[in-house]
Amino acid sequence: MADKKDIQFPQLFLRLALAVTMLSAVADRFGFWGKNSAWGNWENFEKYTKQITSFLPDILSSLSAYFATFFEILFPLMLIFGFKTKMAAYGAGFLLLIFALSMTLSLGIKAPLDYSVWIGSAGAFLLASQEKYSLTIDNLTKNL
Repeated sequence: MADKKDIQFPQLFLRLALAVTMLSAVADRFGFWGKNSAWGNWENFEKYTKQITSFLPDILSSLSAYFATFFEILFPLMLIFGFKTKMAAYGAGFLLLIFALSMTLSLGIKAPLDYSVWIGSAGAFLLASQEKYSLTIDNLTKNL
């Protein structure tokens, strides 16, 4: 059995990798990546969201872009700071799972595989299964 200290770095690395990856996707939809953007602007992201949520009524499809963006900012920030880390990891896992399933239903299995959405979701659920987290606000406030 691995010593608890043996998982501190991998756990922190997973937290930060998930967070930065999700925030990068948000930055893309606001054009922060310039010519390297997948969407480049909100309108293109909204069109893409409608494409992968085409099975939903139009109003829910439109709203899903806003909800996804809100949670793709909230959960990564919680992960970075280690605030309600388990909740943030579960939230990220379910958000990425919904994204992977939506992509699969609308675009086929190749799209979520190419963007490693299944791996992101699995990693978030693995992170959520941890008993303790290193370098977190949770640890600082635990005894208050």
